[in-house]
Amino acid sequence: MSGFSREEAAGRAGVDVTYVERLVSLGIIAPTGQDRFSAGDVRRILMARSLEEVAIPLERLATALEHGALSLGFFDAEAYERFAPLTGETFQQVSERTGVPIDLLTTIREAIGSPLPSPDDLMREDEMAVVPFLELQIAEGFRPASIERLLRVQGESTRRMAEAEAAWWNAEVVEPAMAAGRSADEIGNPEFADRSTPLAERAMLGLYHAQQARAWTSNIIEGFEVLMARAGIHSHLERPPAICFFDITGYTRLTQERGDEAAADLAATLARTRGAQGRAGGDAPLPRRVRLRAADPAPALSDSRKNAGSFRVEEHETWSRRSPGT
Repeated sequence: MSGFSREEAAGRAGVDVTYVERLVSLGIIAPTGQDRFSAGDVRRILMARSLEEVAIPLERLATALEHGALSLGFFDAEAYERFAPLTGETFQQVSERTGVPIDLLTTIREAIGSPLPSPDDLMREDEMAVVPFLELQIAEGFRPASIERLLRVQGESTRRMAEAEAAWWNAEVVEPAMAAGRSADEIGNPEFADRSTPLAERAMLGLYHAQQARAWTSNIIEGFEVLMARAGIHSHLERPPAICFFDITGYTRLTQERGDEAAADLAATLARTRGAQGRAGGDAPLPRRVRLRAADPAPALSDSRKNAGSFRVEEHETWSRRSPGT
């Protein structure tokens, strides 16, 4: 029999059966004739709970759905499978089964951006997907501190990508649909979500692989230099590269007075400028400081002085800039 019983749906959403029954009575979810619930229903339960947590009462949600002001139908689309349900195992049970320390397992949820769970909390399916990688590292004797560092960087990096993608979706899909007066069912555009999501994931993986190739190339070159130096075949480069910093005066004030969007536009402009003028290195601009990398210090200092005028932030009615530092 397909679908989930009330008990199973409640368990996967992390709620009581009475909560599911309340949603049914309000018309927020509707079981099939055999009293079964779909994966989309489980996601609707999760969303109803999230709306309640931000002070939107279920009764008002039900009213909005009844009048067609809102729709939760898009949760049936495959693209929304990333709203992961709970599994039947707790963090403690998974730790005992895999040998991964409980502190590392709970860091998975924290790295995603959620509060630190207790050992008795159930793990989600998306969190469970991370466990085999941690288990492999523990089995190979990797240091827990190193494992945690990578995990947190992965969580932070994917958070930034997800938030940028969400802003893109809102600006290019949701807001135009609302401005055009489309219905609640059309605004979510599940058909486009199903078409675009696999392509977006493929693009992200392609970019990630390209970044891996760059980083791995650096590791390989460094390792080869060390090995060749040990064999007396090649001397290891002793002179470090030059790093040039441009301080962006007024960036914080720009954010405060004009908002995050203006700051983001500035960051994008700096990224393009750096790409055109800082080809010597691969480092990205930092929030308040732009960093350029060059293999040879002497030309780098001369070029940085020429580039200093390109990095400006408007303050009041004047332009302010600072000299580069190395």
